[in-house]
Amino acid sequence: MNRREFLNVLAAAVAGGLYLDGKEAAAANPAAGLYDFKVFGNVHLLHFTDCHAQLLPVYFREPNVNLGIGEALGRPPHLVGQALLQHFRMDPRAARAGYPRDLARNLGHAFTHLDFARAARLYGKTGGFAHLATLVKKLRAERPGALLLDGGDTWQGSATSLWSNGQDMVDACKLLGVDVMTGHWEFTFGAKRVEEVVQKDFKGKVDFVAQNIKTADFGDPVFPAYVIREMNGVPVAIIGQAFPYTPIANPRHLVADWNFGIQDQNMQKTVDEARAKGAAAVIVLSHNGMDVDIKMAARVTGIDAIMGGHTHDGVPQPVIVRNGTGQTLVTNAGSNAKFLGVLDLEVRERRVVDFRYKLLPVFSNYLAADAEMQALIDRVRAPHKAKLDEKLAITEGLLYRRGNFNGTLDQVILDALLEVKGADIAFSPGFRWGTSILPGQAITLDHVMDQTAITYPHVTLNEFTGEQIKTILEDVGDNLFNPDPYYQQGGDMVRVGGMSYTCDPNAKMGARISDMRLAGRPIEADRKYKVAGWAPVAEGAKGEPIWDLVAGYLRAKKVIKPVTLNLPRLKGMEGNPGIAR
Repeated sequence: MNRREFLNVLAAAVAGGLYLDGKEAAAANPAAGLYDFKVFGNVHLLHFTDCHAQLLPVYFREPNVNLGIGEALGRPPHLVGQALLQHFRMDPRAARAGYPRDLARNLGHAFTHLDFARAARLYGKTGGFAHLATLVKKLRAERPGALLLDGGDTWQGSATSLWSNGQDMVDACKLLGVDVMTGHWEFTFGAKRVEEVVQKDFKGKVDFVAQNIKTADFGDPVFPAYVIREMNGVPVAIIGQAFPYTPIANPRHLVADWNFGIQDQNMQKTVDEARAKGAAAVIVLSHNGMDVDIKMAARVTGIDAIMGGHTHDGVPQPVIVRNGTGQTLVTNAGSNAKFLGVLDLEVRERRVVDFRYKLLPVFSNYLAADAEMQALIDRVRAPHKAKLDEKLAITEGLLYRRGNFNGTLDQVILDALLEVKGADIAFSPGFRWGTSILPGQAITLDHVMDQTAITYPHVTLNEFTGEQIKTILEDVGDNLFNPDPYYQQGGDMVRVGGMSYTCDPNAKMGARISDMRLAGRPIEADRKYKVAGWAPVAEGAKGEPIWDLVAGYLRAKKVIKPVTLNLPRLKGMEGNPGIAR
């Protein structure tokens, strides 16, 4: 094996999670050759999703719990850690990987949670719009006519986005060269704000598409269902699928005049219409979540690929779904601008005959920052920099959010709610967005806003009976673990502080939650308990912003010692590859 061959193999291994120690990293660029691959076909699509307003490079730990239930058991995206690497044949320890075993000491970084803190220090941060811009420009130069697709959850998730009403991300996406977009958290800025951006900022530049948003009165389309763009002589339809459960997962009053939903039948009509108008390839830009996309791909025919988001799954290769007339590729491109999906299609005689796909990690240490994008980011952050850089506390352990049941950053929020509000029990939403903080790092206000920056941040303190608490947990549990993905309405399990419980994800609605205890004593059905929480979806809710409460808690603590996660006892999950023990 010569040096070039070695570096190419090494680059592929890095994308799959290969870890090198400091001396090895110095001897060979861990990303060498990663961004150099042969152009294929005549239709080229670049896709990012769920960046959650992260303009700067970040640390982001992938989950160690992403359980698959029913047909989803053992199927992407419900694979974590070693199981994911083995499924996609990216395990550096396997002889078939073709590189020296003595370099395969640790797994980690890009696609898994494995050895995350150590690997993150070696490889550095991922994402960042300036680094993403460099990669997009490189790929576009190699692939004339390539379309850049934005899967949504783009305008929300940071302080600067919240304080600018999403304008920082709108400007960044225009500069990045986004061609087509759909949405979800964008709608939490309100219908009026979304329409303002689409009609003014995006006009003539970005197509905002969503076949499944209709007016509540007459059922008229709110946005175009699709757009047809010609690329290298090939007409390509991009159909939008916004998050179908926006009015349930987020406050209904923010989009009171709009109806959402999955709308399979309308999707089929839209696909057929696009085909009738000459589309030789049909792509769905989706914010359904990957399980919903897989089911839709089996039910709706004529879609060549679904490029999906919402569930933040970094899936290295498409899932190929067979249906009544052929097959559909289903992809998901992770979150936090950590990945860029590249789909090359060969279209001949008005149909897709072959494809190539890569999900590229955006390693900020190995992609130069685009100067123009970096200048925009610096301008956006400059007025707020001193405030955002305030060091609130030091963490001694790794802080992260992602996972079905809890994360260490969620636990800090729960502990803050319990202590500051004097509550018996605390609930924190099962949001998937939120960056990670390495041991020894200062926790800044910027970090706190990364976990809490929403338009309905109010802290609440209520009295609930034990029966009401069980009902809440059962309802959220069904949203997550219903075996029919069309009934999964978004998010992970509500994070619970102060109370222990048992969860059986395979059980039926109403029977998943049991043995609820507070300080070792059973929760009584008719007794009332003080429950603190935040992010109420009801209109008119009041309370201090969660970021103020958490920031005050951190200032008082000064040091956050490694936290103990409050996790449920799980039943029936033995051997599930969606959990790393």
